[in-house]
Amino acid sequence: MNKKLYVGNLSYETTEAELTELFAQAGSVVETNVIFDRYTGRSKGFGFVEMADEAAATAAVEKFDGSELGGRSIRVAEARPRERRQQDRQDSRW
Repeated sequence: MNKKLYVGNLSYETTEAELTELFAQAGSVVETNVIFDRYTGRSKGFGFVEMADEAAATAAVEKFDGSELGGRSIRVAEARPRERRQQDRQDSRW
């Protein structure tokens, strides 16, 4: 079963290809996403990496949490479910 990881404190120049290449060292990568601001088009400094299985995800967290990428010490952890936004909650009342 696929496991999604949160990757934080990324350099604004980090690409999805760089994340895929790095995390492939820990196991099979299914998908990578760097999150961008919709108005400026600039990276928000975090992203997600989906690993093929639990073992690969655990290896990636152990290997890369606190490691350096693009001159920054990155944070890697299991992704939490997305919280609903205030606007979503207001819209759901109708």
